[in-house]
Amino acid sequence: MDEIGGIYQMIIRVGDYTFHFNLTAIMMTWIVIALLLLFGYMATRQRHILPNSLQVVGELIVTQFYGLTESALGKEKAKTYGPLIVALFMFLLFSNWIGAIPHMSEPTTDLNTPLSLGLMGFVLAHYAGIRAKGIKGYLKTYFQPIAFMMPMNLIGEMAKVISISFRLFGNMMGGSIIILVVSYLTYSLVLPPFLYAFFSLFIGSIQAFVFTMLTIVYIAVQVD
Repeated sequence: MDEIGGIYQMIIRVGDYTFHFNLTAIMMTWIVIALLLLFGYMATRQRHILPNSLQVVGELIVTQFYGLTESALGKEKAKTYGPLIVALFMFLLFSNWIGAIPHMSEPTTDLNTPLSLGLMGFVLAHYAGIRAKGIKGYLKTYFQPIAFMMPMNLIGEMAKVISISFRLFGNMMGGSIIILVVSYLTYSLVLPPFLYAFFSLFIGSIQAFVFTMLTIVYIAVQVD
């Protein structure tokens, strides 16, 4: 986790509108994607019956999250959504872990990243609901248990995006703030190395797991 103030932005003005791009988050996101591609290549380059350590880790992650998706959605739907769920978890895991590397920062400390992933899960869940129930059956769920509950049901669906996104953002940004404050108080000598490992590795792993499981649950709710 790097200092919060060390953020580089690109500002583009189009007429009366101003667009801000967080270059730090964009760069970190591409680094995470590159690391994921490298991990996938190294884990599958030489597959054996007796796997190497990277193959074991890769197979463990894929097996566990594919199994969780299958338990929630069934075997047929797991074939469709399982790969995306695994990719989502690994992206979040690497995004949260990269802050443990000096001078690196987590893409998830920029609200745009978790919010985009939350919106992706929202669209995916409702797409799955329409495919499973048909458009009439899907729209009917908003009028249950009684018709005048429809506005509340719509608000509840939108609240899911805010909840899942801000939970991830709040935990990762909170960790950055704590480390920044403690680093200045202790001159980065005592607690910060422990805090780096705690927030980036331990808390980051938990938040990646929670975000992924909530996405699975949201899809399962729409499908059932």
